[in-house]
Amino acid sequence: MVDNSKENYGGDQIQILEGLEAVRKRPGMYIGSTSSRGLHHLVYEIVDNSVDEALAGFCNTIDVQINSDNSITVKDNGRGIPVQINTKTGRPAVEVVFTVLHAGGKFGGGAYKVSGGLHGVGASVVNALSTWLEVKVYNGGNIYFQRYERGKIMNDLKVIGQCDPEVTGTEVTFLPDPEIFEDTVYDYNILKTRLRETAFLTKGIKIILRDDREEKIEKTFHYEGGIKEFVTYLNKGKTPLYDSVIYCEGTHNDVYVEVSLQHNDGYTENVYSFVNNIVTPEGGTHLEGFRRALTKTFNDYARSKKLLKDTEQNLSGEDIREGLTAIISVKIGEPQFEGQTKQKLGNSEARAAVENTVSEQLTYFLEQNPSVARTICEKSILAQRAREAARKARDLTRKTKSALEDNGLPGKLADCSDKNPANCEIYIVEGDSAGGSAKTARDRATQAILPLRGKILNVEKARIDRVLGNEEIKAMITAFGTGIYDDFDISKLRYHKIIIMTDADVDGAHIATLLLTFIYRFMPDLIKQGYVYLATPPLYQIAKNKKVWYAYSDEELNSILTEIGRDGNNKIQRYKGLGEMDADQLWETTMDPKTRILKKIMIDDTMQSEIDLTFTTLMGDQVEPRREFIEANAKFVQNLDI
Repeated sequence: MVDNSKENYGGDQIQILEGLEAVRKRPGMYIGSTSSRGLHHLVYEIVDNSVDEALAGFCNTIDVQINSDNSITVKDNGRGIPVQINTKTGRPAVEVVFTVLHAGGKFGGGAYKVSGGLHGVGASVVNALSTWLEVKVYNGGNIYFQRYERGKIMNDLKVIGQCDPEVTGTEVTFLPDPEIFEDTVYDYNILKTRLRETAFLTKGIKIILRDDREEKIEKTFHYEGGIKEFVTYLNKGKTPLYDSVIYCEGTHNDVYVEVSLQHNDGYTENVYSFVNNIVTPEGGTHLEGFRRALTKTFNDYARSKKLLKDTEQNLSGEDIREGLTAIISVKIGEPQFEGQTKQKLGNSEARAAVENTVSEQLTYFLEQNPSVARTICEKSILAQRAREAARKARDLTRKTKSALEDNGLPGKLADCSDKNPANCEIYIVEGDSAGGSAKTARDRATQAILPLRGKILNVEKARIDRVLGNEEIKAMITAFGTGIYDDFDISKLRYHKIIIMTDADVDGAHIATLLLTFIYRFMPDLIKQGYVYLATPPLYQIAKNKKVWYAYSDEELNSILTEIGRDGNNKIQRYKGLGEMDADQLWETTMDPKTRILKKIMIDDTMQSEIDLTFTTLMGDQVEPRREFIEANAKFVQNLDI
């Protein structure tokens, strides 16, 4: 067969996608993905337009509603999108905003000094990816209306009613298109997290979230303290080292800087950076400026007050940031982003602006609050000593890791014979009993088993030297092969599936959470790149007339019983642990790639602060926040075995 594709490749093969057709053809280019993340991004884009009005000083309230049909309504009390004719197109400006890419008040027209969102493509992209979208503009005593379907204009802009001349604003309602999105059901908790964060970052704005579906929930986010309250919120599961939240604010070279910080008695650094209210998970120049200022200011203070001797080395940034919760928020007219994911700020002026603002105001704060300054310095000095002990432990880990190349694996690891990481998986199993069954059940070519003894160390409550001295943790680090911290190299990962397999009870859930906390705090890229899974052992075995079924939930149990008939011949066994299953049962239900159920652990970078808070709440010292979390989430728990 002759391939004529080269001969046929001419001028007519180059397709021109008109208008919003390009967005529908390649939605991932505009919103990242068509998964749940992309679905929720539609809401953020419309909300960000309202936030831009707030940043410009014209809006103080935003209403977001999930309607009963799963459409979304976003209403603000800003100036209202202009309804006058745009001279370049001859069409009303509001229509241009919703139907033309790269149209809006963010492109040098002077409407906004700073703005968030997808660089001005937000409204038109949401329109293109919605089954329908309706916009109402309240302006000059009139209510203007226009409807679109899959980006196409269904009617000219028209007046549908009158309103008080003092009332202004924009109301957008849209229904995401099932032809585009894998799932079109909105998650209230995802929206709640993002809108709460937006309210913290926009001092004084009120954001109201309503869910008009089954449960009828309403939540208001309003923080006059802005990012100072954000730090207090993030530290609620911890014990602060001092009462006050340190706050720095200033403008340098047209970059507006806000920074708030507070240390707690924990050991984890939780620092989040934002540009124009948009999270920058990979940091950038604003984060670099903050770290420089923090390190220099505290070392200068510690030296001047003789808290560090002349013979002692400087505190490192890591030392000073131990137990630190901080927010860095900059507003900048023309943000420039680096990297493929556009999640890292590149503006050099942001580095200087943050460094100058923090250095100047933090120095003043430390001089005015000597007891707080001494407390932070003393904690940092202890961290420095622990870091030195940890360095020795890391050197030991490096030696163990180099021995790995000579097959010096942990003694308790039953490794697999295949050496291609893409084919290999490791099961982390609690206890010798379950470990023994798993070793017998496994496919020796591709499945490795690492049994752990009891519950591993809670890394949320331990300094680095204790963590790296723990035998179970050392065994995992060695088995995975990646190293940690500066030594971390994901290309050396020995298994492309790390599977946590614990009992389906409270103790099993606790062990799984301890393991996830360790991986999240010390090897987060393993989770971010999709290598970490939870095994799902069955809850029940049902036997009848020499036939056997397994149920993984109460619903599945009831379904099976309905199908086979509920009578006295049914023998139902509730598994209390993996050790109750023989090797054949464990293979068939939990380890056989053809029949098992694995749950991949995923992290959304845009929800980093909420994920950190969840780990701290569950694994930290504070009982009250943990109790509140459990009460709030109890309705989502199934098959709890106490």
